[in-house]
Amino acid sequence: VFDQRGAGRSRPLGEIAENTTDHLVADVEALREHLGIERWHVFGGSWGSTLALAYAEAHPDRCASIILRGIFLMRRREIDWFLYGMGTIFPEAWRQFAHHIPPEERHDLLEAYYQRLIDRDPRVHMPAARAWSLYEGACSTLLPNPDNLAAASEDTHAIGLARIEAHYFRNNVLTPETRLLDDIDKIRKIPGVIVQGRYDVVCPIVTADSLHRAWPEARYVIVPDAGHSAMEPGIRTALIEASQRFRAIPTL
Repeated sequence: VFDQRGAGRSRPLGEIAENTTDHLVADVEALREHLGIERWHVFGGSWGSTLALAYAEAHPDRCASIILRGIFLMRRREIDWFLYGMGTIFPEAWRQFAHHIPPEERHDLLEAYYQRLIDRDPRVHMPAARAWSLYEGACSTLLPNPDNLAAASEDTHAIGLARIEAHYFRNNVLTPETRLLDDIDKIRKIPGVIVQGRYDVVCPIVTADSLHRAWPEARYVIVPDAGHSAMEPGIRTALIEASQRFRAIPTL
């Protein structure tokens, strides 16, 4: 498990310079070469599913298997859903998210948040990061989860999540935005599993359905009692089962 540029344990935290999908794909391949791994099992969830697909389609010969969870394909309508549509299911969480921004700027929440998140003053960027992260955290589980919200409000998690997500949403939509589906033939023969929570509000199931229709060779697991989070019990069980299924595939 590694943390991409600007996120998690990577330093500098929240760095967005030279931070694009192509940079990240190159980073993954550089890590594989550094570790001396011939082929490996590729896993990604949420935005990580975008990156996993982008990497696999760029380097299919290096992928022994692909496991994806909570599918996100970086299309404009998915970004708009995150910014506005989730409020149809979690209106109270969306109000808190939107009300961090003055009324005159709410017509473009992404730009308003982005400008605050890249502000050098922590008195500006940290409240925005916490508001963004708490919004996503509140919408990520089928049932309220206080532990999830506590983690979402932690400063290093919040800035690493919010600034990087806003940066990618604003600056790095794929061209064409159907690229990951258009290039699915490159990975068609790689063993794959798609795990999706039926009630995923952050990355609605319609996106996973689009991926599965383009890639019917992959095993499609719909978890009937789960939202978005990888920590949902049913999601976790499905991911473990998928990992066990692929253990026997040689990586040399």
